[in-house]
Amino acid sequence: MTEEQPGNAYDPPPPGYQPPPGSYGQQPPNWGSAYPPPPQYPPPGYGPPHPGFSPPPPKHGQATAAMIFGIVSLAGLVTCFLPILLAPVAWILGAKAVKEIDANPGAYSGRGEASAGKIMGIVGTCLLVLALLVVTVIIIIGVNGGFDDDPYYDDPYYSDSIVGILR
Repeated sequence: MTEEQPGNAYDPPPPGYQPPPGSYGQQPPNWGSAYPPPPQYPPPGYGPPHPGFSPPPPKHGQATAAMIFGIVSLAGLVTCFLPILLAPVAWILGAKAVKEIDANPGAYSGRGEASAGKIMGIVGTCLLVLALLVVTVIIIIGVNGGFDDDPYYDDPYYSDSIVGILR
């Protein structure tokens, strides 16, 4: 009588062996893989995942435009002077968008962008006014001869002008 040794769990099954369906002998589909199994998604047609979930309202178009105009106007002040003229446009668009979003908050989103555009428009408009005042003062000084090279030139006309008062 030969004593049979118990089979190793890793030995292949004998030829022709079919495990019964649903038995423990079947390996899971991803057994031995380095990757986790793919996530299981609910079947379609079940609606939103959380009760009361609704998609966010669309962004207000003028809010984005106000923010872009505000950025361009402030960046344009550094690079060249012409784009700063967009600052009042950013201020107006931002103020209008904030007012419309506050009037009906469920219809539009993007209040942060509208506020940012409005604030950048206010800052840019203030810088524009200051720059225009500086240019105006420089032109007045230049017209009145404030940049003449001859400091000993004495003309009674200049003593009555703004430059004569500033000397």
